Amino acid sequence: MDELEWLEESAIVVGVEEQNDDHFDYEMEELENLADAVGVKIIGRVVQKLERKHPTSYIGKGKIEEVRLAAEETGANLIIFNDELSPSQLRNLERDIEVKIIDRTMLILDIFARRARTREARMQVELAELQYTLPRLVGLRASLSRQGGGTGGGFQNKGAGETKLELDRRKIEEQIAKLRKELETMKQHRTLQRKQRVKSGTPVVSIVGYTNAGKSTLMNRLLSMSEGEQVKTVYEKDMLFATLDTSVRNVTLPDHKSFILTDTVGFVSKLPHHLVKAFRSTLEEAREADLLLHTVDVSNAEYRHMIDVTNETLEAVGVEDVPVIYVYNKADLAEGMNYPRVQDGQIWLSAKTGGGVAELAELIEEKVYEHYTTCKVLVPFDRGDLVAYLNEHAHVKVTDYEEDGTLLTVDLSERDRKKVESYIISH
Repeated sequence: MDELEWLEESAIVVGVEEQNDDHFDYEMEELENLADAVGVKIIGRVVQKLERKHPTSYIGKGKIEEVRLAAEETGANLIIFNDELSPSQLRNLERDIEVKIIDRTMLILDIFARRARTREARMQVELAELQYTLPRLVGLRASLSRQGGGTGGGFQNKGAGETKLELDRRKIEEQIAKLRKELETMKQHRTLQRKQRVKSGTPVVSIVGYTNAGKSTLMNRLLSMSEGEQVKTVYEKDMLFATLDTSVRNVTLPDHKSFILTDTVGFVSKLPHHLVKAFRSTLEEAREADLLLHTVDVSNAEYRHMIDVTNETLEAVGVEDVPVIYVYNKADLAEGMNYPRVQDGQIWLSAKTGGGVAELAELIEEKVYEHYTTCKVLVPFDRGDLVAYLNEHAHVKVTDYEEDGTLLTVDLSERDRKKVESYIISH
């Protein structure tokens, strides 16, 4: 599915507030921010309180008429619904309102399509788009034909008796199968890379969190601390889903210990399940990590809700039993917030100003190196290969030269300890 054309779009957002929905207002505000991310101007909002969403039309008949009249009066050429619409809801609303209709899922998918940079991310988004489109072909007919090309373009040489709809469906199913196969190959390659990282014995730390919580800024701060101004930074911008592509970097701490730092795609309320499934292999970076940095925008009044959404999404992709440091970022923007501050394995900091990043590095080291032991190792001179290995892969504190060989005081992981066990003289 090609990116939607948003030029000169002005929209009305529509939402149903169900009973006991404490986060409805925030989700509607977030929906408007998502629209803003693709340049859509919001000119109206229609809300209905219901016990549950209407199964065939999402909102009641009276509200449908209200939305139709509001679009007429304001000149809105797009209606955006706050939830994923079922195929029948989409079809009925298109028929009754006669204005282009999209739902929250279509909007998020389009943002992802625009932001994806690597081939893998683009394929993951395309797979999610196609899976979303397949059951909704009839309702999306008008929108798809307006876009042209992609899944909605005209197909030539129709077989006898075949409808355009059947051809579209077959074409989409073929493309889904092709993408799944290619992504499976990429997943195997990613798994191999991950195994090699585990084999190297270097701890892996993965940054997770809600979109726009400051994950890329935090990553850049940690990289700058490690490599100085020459560091190759990752893209950062104050916007929803600024980055989708996983970055993997090596961070060396001041005492020469190092860890691999990875980031993941940001989460959002009602993240489309097709998208979560499509990005599953990318999110597995977090599942295989030794430590998660759960980054939270503590300046946002809804930050606890954002924590819940992130944890639910991580659980959905099987990320569990991984140690976590909660990083309460943007503390400089939160009124009266005391930072930098470390408490019960959590930290309050500002990635933007750098206040608290050094303390975070100490906390990371504490966590990922807690199972390391300091040993004295006497390596015979004819085993220079072991000395070279320890200098490259472990944290050597002191090196002395004795009559019988090289005496090293070194922090060892369990794996490296086994490698030099016969040469350990004290620990």
